[in-house]
Amino acid sequence: MKGSDDTAFKHALKTLILEETEQELGVDELTDTEALFGPDARLALDSIDGLQISMALQVAYGIRITDPKELMRVMRDVNTLADHLRPA
Repeated sequence: MKGSDDTAFKHALKTLILEETEQELGVDELTDTEALFGPDARLALDSIDGLQISMALQVAYGIRITDPKELMRVMRDVNTLADHLRPA
């Protein structure tokens, strides 16, 4: 099953993102398609947050993303991240 089709998996990713970045937002308030980084992103995550999330993803899922540009592409939104971790 493709990651973006797995509601439970996306819920787990949202929880990880919000916990690692110490956001006050509830898991159900974060949509699957909203931007995680950038000036228009509600979470307003920065490169330090990206590093925190990347390290947590490595521990939780065994995936390591070292290139900052690749990290920003993969973590554009929850659906993109889910599909990267669990492709079709």
